[in-house]
Amino acid sequence: MRAGSDRAQAPGRVQNQAQSQVQVIARAAAILRALEDEPAGLSLGQIAQRVTLARSTVQRIVAALAAEKFLIAASPNGRVRLGPTILRLAASARTDFVAVVRPFLVQLSNELKETVDLSVIKKDHLVFVDQVIGSQRLRAVSAVGETFPLYCTANGKAYLAELEDAAVARLIGTTYERRTPRTLTRLDELLRDLKSVRKSGVAIDREEHTRGICAAGVVTRDPIGNAVAISVPVPAQRFYQHQRHIAARLRATKEALERSLLAAAA
Repeated sequence: MRAGSDRAQAPGRVQNQAQSQVQVIARAAAILRALEDEPAGLSLGQIAQRVTLARSTVQRIVAALAAEKFLIAASPNGRVRLGPTILRLAASARTDFVAVVRPFLVQLSNELKETVDLSVIKKDHLVFVDQVIGSQRLRAVSAVGETFPLYCTANGKAYLAELEDAAVARLIGTTYERRTPRTLTRLDELLRDLKSVRKSGVAIDREEHTRGICAAGVVTRDPIGNAVAISVPVPAQRFYQHQRHIAARLRATKEALERSLLAAAA
């Protein structure tokens, strides 16, 4: 009877062990994310506070990550920062993802004859990482590598719409710089706009960032869970009459990309 009882419990022990391993991976990922955009590093206490874990738990995981060069010392007094291994993997993943997405950007640009941008989210702003320039003589073009705020851009608002209202306030505050006469400068105005974005799935910049330029944007995730946005900037004189078509093609592009990523991961 005793041997049979031990055998019956074995699957439960295996399941608990698997859950524990998944938990460790999740905690390690949270620590790595806490150190993103922290070139000066963080102390163990600071990391523990950000990821809401005991300092002793953080110390064990940090030591394991440091052994694999995912983290390295940032100062003599115990601060750590992202190491060369994680930076190399991140650069490779981003390069690969941009290459995967580019055919979708090209196809969308060809369909609309407009510029199409790909951007990534970095805390309270976004960075353009790729662009396909449209064939129209009058067109909107930004440089790859440029940064833009979230609250007054189509791609930025597409990302903010994925967050809870309280998280939006924590991330970007409650009042914003007026860049054009159409810029939404208060949180309540922005939240009303984000509510409509959540319904339609497409965010619209109505000359809020740059006078004379509108845009539509959608957000999705790369294979490792980072938010990325696809947007179509268009001169205002051409945008409004084609807004519905641009939004529809953006949604279709997002769906096609997500199906392709899902099939590749299967």
